[in-house]
Amino acid sequence: MVLERTRPAHSTKSLPGRPLKSASPEASTPEGLITCETILWNDPGPIEVETLAGRLNHLCATRGIRVLVLDGPQAWKSPTNGLEHARISERQLNTAAKTGLPGMVKPLSYRPFAEFCLDVYDALCRRGWRRLATREQPVSVQDQSQERLLVESCPFAAWKSLGLKPLPAKRRARVSDLAEAYGALRALIPFTVNRPPNHDQLQAIVGGLPGLALEERNTAGAHIVGNPPRREEGHWREGFIVLPVPPKSRLELRWLH
Repeated sequence: MVLERTRPAHSTKSLPGRPLKSASPEASTPEGLITCETILWNDPGPIEVETLAGRLNHLCATRGIRVLVLDGPQAWKSPTNGLEHARISERQLNTAAKTGLPGMVKPLSYRPFAEFCLDVYDALCRRGWRRLATREQPVSVQDQSQERLLVESCPFAAWKSLGLKPLPAKRRARVSDLAEAYGALRALIPFTVNRPPNHDQLQAIVGGLPGLALEERNTAGAHIVGNPPRREEGHWREGFIVLPVPPKSRLELRWLH
């Protein structure tokens, strides 16, 4: 999913990064309407790490995207974090899957996916990307045209962070669950789509929302959980998980009620 924020017609503030697209005549908010575009890659079978990293890098280069949000672990647990089986971010969010020391995950069936994700992060870093490493001013003004950030998301926690009911896992989700989650999210955060999202695409939208805040250097628009990524004993360890936060106006309404 490619997420972009358009600006209201009366706004003269420019958005550093992606070019503005034509805005929908749908309701305009002070923050600007978010447009979500589905990018389809139809592959007959499993995709290789280098192929995926190359496609993502090319897409971001051609579209001027500098923040890439990925749903999957970026690193292993640090041996000194005080936890037995998880990274700090995973423990704080109580994620269903845990990434332990290199090669160790819970549940065990999660290991191939976890290792694939780590390899994708590394492949993108070889192409000039870097893992988000600080909570303060993630994208600097000086480097905003060159810096390209990899951000880890957790869609299940993202729904909860917005105060919404999480979308059930794909194998258990019904059409009514998808419709309910889609409606609740659009009621909270106005956005448009170029085609009705399926389960994966809706998860990508909610997980990708904080990427807009990071691109706009709005640290208050994202909740950053965990410890910075670092190299230890030849492996990447820890790393932040970034979540969206509800619009300020919605928080005020919730407090009044």
